[in-house]
Amino acid sequence: MRTRSPYATEALAEALARPVSDQEGLTGATVVAHWPGLDHVAFDDEQRIWTSKDWADHLDAPSWEHPRSKGPCKERFPIWHTEVRLAPGDRRLTGPEWSEIAHRLVLAAGITTPGDTSSCRWIALQAQPRRLDLIANLIRPDGTWTVQAGLLLRMAAECRRLETALSLLAPLPGRSSRRTVAPLAAVRAAVGTTGQLGELLHQLADETTGPLATARGLVEHAAHRLGALPHPDGLVTEHQLEWIARRLYGIQQDLDSVAEDLAAPFRPSVPALGASVPRSASASARTRSTP
Repeated sequence: MRTRSPYATEALAEALARPVSDQEGLTGATVVAHWPGLDHVAFDDEQRIWTSKDWADHLDAPSWEHPRSKGPCKERFPIWHTEVRLAPGDRRLTGPEWSEIAHRLVLAAGITTPGDTSSCRWIALQAQPRRLDLIANLIRPDGTWTVQAGLLLRMAAECRRLETALSLLAPLPGRSSRRTVAPLAAVRAAVGTTGQLGELLHQLADETTGPLATARGLVEHAAHRLGALPHPDGLVTEHQLEWIARRLYGIQQDLDSVAEDLAAPFRPSVPALGASVPRSASASARTRSTP
């Protein structure tokens, strides 16, 4: 999964592999699924002629309506983006199949619940070959944030079910059996070592007492102070500091992800439709290769 961002433009550009535009419309073959509440805010199916900029504005609307809303860890980056890819040996999927995948994965991710029009806004794009991008704003219409507890495990389980339902390739055989027959002493030693490292990384990334959270808070405070000054260069420097704070938050998320893996080193890797769910903004873990 990618590092969360404050606005949808970046995620949409990544999903489309081109800049967001107010001139280019997105067809139904590109936007294969979306938030069910869209029909109540768009008149006469106007989304059929929406540009990519219109879709970005649609996703950003909750952030504009609730500018002071913060996440569970006091973060202000509500745009969630993940992608799933087919493995090279998987068959091509139809539009309805991509739509089914999108609806089931947003349910697994806690983005929406069946028939809930007050859930988070989200869209699913099939803009690049053999790939589906899910983009959501985690701020609900009432200003509260969706909490995604146990996200990786839920996504992993749903992807396995989708592989079976859609007759996609299963993981390579023998992987779990090799782990099962590992000597018990070696398993205990590995768990002890990786568990300690995982705890260290959790401490580094801790949102309350971790040094990265402290550093990010100081940077955000400095940005706020600069933004309030009449100095002509204050606004530019404020934006630079905000980007630095955002990168620090991304590092915290990546460290937390690695710490979870180290805490359970023999847990099955996170799959996605014969391939993977990317775990960070910099790397994607394939189902058929060691993360």
